Amino acid sequence: MSKTPPVLDVDAILDDRGTRIVVCCGSGGVGKTTTAAALGLRAAERGRRAVVLTVDPARRLAQSMGLTELDNTPRLVHTAGEGQLFAMMLDMKRTFDEIIEAHADPERARQILTNPFYQSLSSSFAGTQEYMAMEKLGQLRRSDEWDLIIVDTPPSRSALDFLDAPERLGRFLDGRFIRLLMAPAKAGGRSAFKLLNAGFGLVAGAMTKLLGAQVIKDLQTFVSALDAVFGGFRQRAEMTYKLLQAPGTAFVVVAAPERDAMREASYFVERLAEERMPLAGLVINRVHLSPAGGLSAARSAAAAEDLETRGEHELTAAVLRLHAGRMQLAAREHREREHFVSAHPTVPVVQVPAMPQDVHDLEGLHEIGRLLAGGADVAAPRSA
Repeated sequence: MSKTPPVLDVDAILDDRGTRIVVCCGSGGVGKTTTAAALGLRAAERGRRAVVLTVDPARRLAQSMGLTELDNTPRLVHTAGEGQLFAMMLDMKRTFDEIIEAHADPERARQILTNPFYQSLSSSFAGTQEYMAMEKLGQLRRSDEWDLIIVDTPPSRSALDFLDAPERLGRFLDGRFIRLLMAPAKAGGRSAFKLLNAGFGLVAGAMTKLLGAQVIKDLQTFVSALDAVFGGFRQRAEMTYKLLQAPGTAFVVVAAPERDAMREASYFVERLAEERMPLAGLVINRVHLSPAGGLSAARSAAAAEDLETRGEHELTAAVLRLHAGRMQLAAREHREREHFVSAHPTVPVVQVPAMPQDVHDLEGLHEIGRLLAGGADVAAPRSA
């Protein structure tokens, strides 16, 4: 028996002034960025000052808004009465640089920014993007310039990696190798030299032969500044993590009505429950519906076959075949939705019909926002 899930009331979320952060997560290729942008535009149209932050390095957010590019600074995209929509794309290295510049004196900042190890870490070190996403989200929230922040996370399961950022950063800073490198700077003077020889001497010779003296020196120079520069980063990241758990945050999972995407949606829902993150609901994007839903796939195919057998009305027969295929697709999509609803019966759901073309301007985003707020018919397609 078909189950009817609770309906996700998007406008209630956007109108609630207590909601300050909306996080859109989901696997790749499901329209997550477009959903985030549409939510931001609808929030602005309803009087809120909203900013959409994309952590996805692709340029889909800019493209969906009809822009050529976005950068690390929020850019005004649209004004609607008292509401405004801003958008930005996380620049991982620039955000890292800003932390250095904000927490070090000019000379030390120069030394760190030109350090080869720092340049590599800030550009490509595993997890840096998630660390910086947490930092940027915290910056936006602390600035209090926007009353709604919408985060468009990277595709695939890595979309939730930023939830692990505080713990992963802590493990990195507390690692034995890092502590050995930091020990001389903490001790200072001759005692530092002795401590280095005692604690790091056995490793230093081998590492120097393997990497070279200059690499070791660059690494030590960088690590010696960690306490001064990153002393508060872990605390800020933990504060942002707690902010994500607070009632003022709403997570929206976005999926397409396909088996793999719906499985990923289940993973996101379960992971958010484990992390005690406030889940608002699920958006099922690009759902195939038909205005002639009363004509089943079986009847349509039978009518087409009858016309083809008689050699009559070839165009009508072709249309009936197309309709049959669409109804079969709709039935498969409905089954995938039912599997999710059976596993998560209390999760609110809203469906957004498939659009005839990609969204690439504010008018298209407005229509997506309207569909998100109004929902779509979730009745099961007739199979016979």
